Amino acid sequence: MTAVAALALFAGCGEGKDKEKLSVISESMKKGLAPDRREKVYEVHFEKQKGARSYIARGTTTEEGAGTALVAAAASVGIQLEDSLTLLPASALGDKIYGITAQSVVNLRYEPRYNSESATQTLMGTPLQVLEKRSGWTRVRTPEGYIAWVTSPSVWEMNREDFDKWAASERVIINKHYTLFREDPLPGAPVVSDGVWGNIAVLEGQTSLYYKVRLPNGKEAYVSRYDAEPFKKWAQAANPMAEDIITTALQFVGFPYMWAGTSIKAMDCSGLVKTAFYLNGIILLRDASQQARMGEQVDITGGWKNLLMGDLLFFGRKATADKGESITHVGIYIGDGRFIHSAGSVRINSLDPDSDIYYEGSTRWIKAARVLNHIDDGTHVVSVREHPWYGISGTTISQHIK
Repeated sequence: MTAVAALALFAGCGEGKDKEKLSVISESMKKGLAPDRREKVYEVHFEKQKGARSYIARGTTTEEGAGTALVAAAASVGIQLEDSLTLLPASALGDKIYGITAQSVVNLRYEPRYNSESATQTLMGTPLQVLEKRSGWTRVRTPEGYIAWVTSPSVWEMNREDFDKWAASERVIINKHYTLFREDPLPGAPVVSDGVWGNIAVLEGQTSLYYKVRLPNGKEAYVSRYDAEPFKKWAQAANPMAEDIITTALQFVGFPYMWAGTSIKAMDCSGLVKTAFYLNGIILLRDASQQARMGEQVDITGGWKNLLMGDLLFFGRKATADKGESITHVGIYIGDGRFIHSAGSVRINSLDPDSDIYYEGSTRWIKAARVLNHIDDGTHVVSVREHPWYGISGTTISQHIK
């Protein structure tokens, strides 16, 4: 908007002009407070109060003080505005603002409806912050800070006391591609739930061949001890080398690509990266454009000669005078110019144009990042053992979310 147009807008009067002014103010506020819907919520609309020239701001936001700032900004252009925004977590939730994923894998969406764009996935036992509920859907924040909607039965909601008990409990984590939770400690017993690599359940007891567990939905079940291991021991021991990350990623070669997938059932490009690291005890940011902010940048002006195994390769479009940088793809470097990524399916390609597995998208390779030497140093690369939501470090989600 030009300066002349802006002056003309704010000089006008009447309901239409007032709403235009409020819209401009609100859009500016959103850009400043919550520019990325994956990390913050700012959904605001305005209603005119009957019989008056004043307005009400309604909607939801994660940003404390957004309503006060809107009221002040409106007043500065002569509009009386009442703050009626819902600050998340919504007060209507009461004390049930904690939860864990209740099924082996659940799909999250950007809007609370089935035909909305898929956003990400979470695994059974993943701790969540519950933000609000609406018509059978629940908006949650994941451990890496991603915000999206999931069907309400897919989340086991808890108050602070129950969540702290869960975080302090003995748990097991599935360490095989797939398993089955059964009603009894017998190979042919009825199935209670499927399980996938990375699922977490509370340990209730054990036999020589089975762990007795309690699933997030409260049901008791048995899982083979060959398919799981103690969660705390796994988390505390996690100190992955590049070879560990690559070995894990290679176990998914041929697995299908799926937009927003972050589980071994199917995964997108950043989902493969996130999953390979998580199964080695490391939590990364969700999307490729977010992952490009992690760790330290690696000089690629000389091609791949400065790369180390385990580095992340990012593809997209470099920033120009007219447009910002755009990251659209990511893979894991495995050495000799080769990398593993999910594109159609999980596969290995090369940056070398003379290779018979050359990746045609290599012309879009624009940057690389090194993350393994930046675990828990504040660059968005967090170990499960230090992440407060998992209860290993001695603090829990309830001590960080009031």
